[in-house]
Amino acid sequence: MISSIAPQLASVFFASTAVVALAEIGDKTMLLAIVLAARLRAPWQILAGIFVATIANHALAALVGQEVAGLVDAPWFRTVVALGFIAMAAWTLVPDKLDDDEEGFRHRGGPFLTTLISFFVVEMGDKTQIATIALGAQYQDVLVVAAGTTLGMMLANGPAVFLGEELVKRVSLKATRIAAALLFLVLGLWQLAQIFGCVRGQE
Repeated sequence: MISSIAPQLASVFFASTAVVALAEIGDKTMLLAIVLAARLRAPWQILAGIFVATIANHALAALVGQEVAGLVDAPWFRTVVALGFIAMAAWTLVPDKLDDDEEGFRHRGGPFLTTLISFFVVEMGDKTQIATIALGAQYQDVLVVAAGTTLGMMLANGPAVFLGEELVKRVSLKATRIAAALLFLVLGLWQLAQIFGCVRGQE
C-alpha cells in the first residue's frame, strides 16, 4: 500500500516544486527578495522570513484549493482548474515589477520580521499563490503541495538573496518565463485530457 502511494506523493511534490520554482523566477516576490537583501544585508534572516511566510501563505492557499475541490468535485470544476493552469501559462509570460509602495516598505522589527510581513503581503494574490491554490485543487493534498511549493520558492529566492542583481543578469528571465508557461500549459492540457477521458469512459 505504502509503496503504491509513495510514487504518487513524490510526483505531486516534484510537480509542485517545479511549477513554483519556475514561476517565481522574475516574479514580484523574487524582486522583493533582491530589494530586501540589498537594503537589510542579513541574508540568513531574510531567508528564514521568506521560508516562514511561504509556509503560512502556501499552506493556506493549498487548503483553499483542496476545500473548494472537495466541495465541487465535478468534471466542470476540474475543467475550470485546467483552464486556470492554461491562463496561468499566459500570465507567466508577462514580466513582473514591484509597485512603488512595495519598494518603499518600512524596516520594522528587524530583518526577519520585516521580510516575514512584507513577503507574506506581497505574495497575496501573486501568481505563485494562485498556482498553489490550483495545485491544491488538482492534487487535494495540502501538506505535499505546500511542501513542494515552499521548496520551489526557496530554490528560486535563495540565489536571489545571495546573488541579487547578478542573478538577474546571469539568468534569462524570458527563457525561464517561457519554460514556466509551458509547464503550466502541459498541466492544463493533461488535466483536460484526463477529464475528457473519464467523461468518454462513462458514456
